[in-house]
Amino acid sequence: SGCPLPPVPMQGGALPPEEELKATVLQLRETVLQQKETIGSQREAIRELTGKLSRCEGADGKSAAGAWKNEVGKGKDTMGDLPRDPAQVIDQLSRTMQTLKDRLESLEHQLRANVSYAALPPDLREMLQRRLGDLERQLLSKVAELEDEKSLLHNETSAHRQKTETALNALLERVSELEKGNSAFKSPDEFKVSLPLRTNYLYGKIKKTLPELYAFTVCLWLRSSASPGIGTPFSYAVPGQANEIVLIEWGNNPIELLINDKVAQLPLFISDGKWHHICITWTTRDGMWEAFQDGEKLGTGENLAPWHPIKPGGVLILGQEQDTVGGRFDATQAFVGEMSQFNIWDRVLKAQDIMNIANCSINMPGNIIPWVDNNVDVFGGATKWPVETCEERLLDL
Repeated sequence: SGCPLPPVPMQGGALPPEEELKATVLQLRETVLQQKETIGSQREAIRELTGKLSRCEGADGKSAAGAWKNEVGKGKDTMGDLPRDPAQVIDQLSRTMQTLKDRLESLEHQLRANVSYAALPPDLREMLQRRLGDLERQLLSKVAELEDEKSLLHNETSAHRQKTETALNALLERVSELEKGNSAFKSPDEFKVSLPLRTNYLYGKIKKTLPELYAFTVCLWLRSSASPGIGTPFSYAVPGQANEIVLIEWGNNPIELLINDKVAQLPLFISDGKWHHICITWTTRDGMWEAFQDGEKLGTGENLAPWHPIKPGGVLILGQEQDTVGGRFDATQAFVGEMSQFNIWDRVLKAQDIMNIANCSINMPGNIIPWVDNNVDVFGGATKWPVETCEERLLDL
């Protein structure tokens, strides 16, 4: 890419000074023309470089290298196809800009080596210097623009990578939550426990235990279509008495309430696959009990473990009947279905309060055992899921 000077034909001996100056001017004009061609080549290379940067910025999910190859193949290619990796693109741009700078410096050196500045008129010499200065400034300005675009491309690539990584991390966290079956609920009580199989290893456990009780009310929502019998929605066992409190429907028997291993049959019918609200009250005085389904009292009785206080410090299990404290489950007695809003109070609730809870008029957490997410653990494949709203459960009745 140099600027060789054309030989000046010599005719005879030495030329007169006027002829020598004229030959020098002709040589200078030829040099200027070659410089113009070189400048045109430099400008064409810069335009191609700018076009390639624009295509790199405009690429959206497509292979930029293929697009550049198709376009550049139509004309002169001074860089070759850009690599696919943005880091390699930036390195290639840096090398190309350095090449342009080197070509300009070579042009200046060759011009100074081949043309005797001392032999040129001062005006022409100043004009050449101005032209060279303008060319250098234009090239340096374009190089600065390309470096800014290179930096912008690098920043955009880093920002896009960071945004993608953030989205992937959020998605992985959500998938992990779903795999664990512990999705975040809107409030601590808006969840249900699902026990889909009749086994001896799926169950839930209440972390809190019961104090000594002389009366209680137990309420819960449940849905089951298991046959025969829905199994054991809950059981409370203490040392020396595995059947301290048990609610069970086993085989073709009616649903039963056991207190201190004494039995009362309840007139409840809940194995139709729909949501039902169940409440049971009991007091040690005369062993009085009541059974409510969907807010209505369906039965009452007495002499169920009269004058026997409920013993404290036991284990409360959801979905299994305990033969020993916290264990020895029998698959034939397991609950199959879903349950929610399991609450226990240390008193007999009024019938109107039970009706209001069942028809979604009020929300009354149990003062002994409230239904909150961090108080319920699940085991063996039992899961916790967001529950239908109270109104949706009412529509299922």
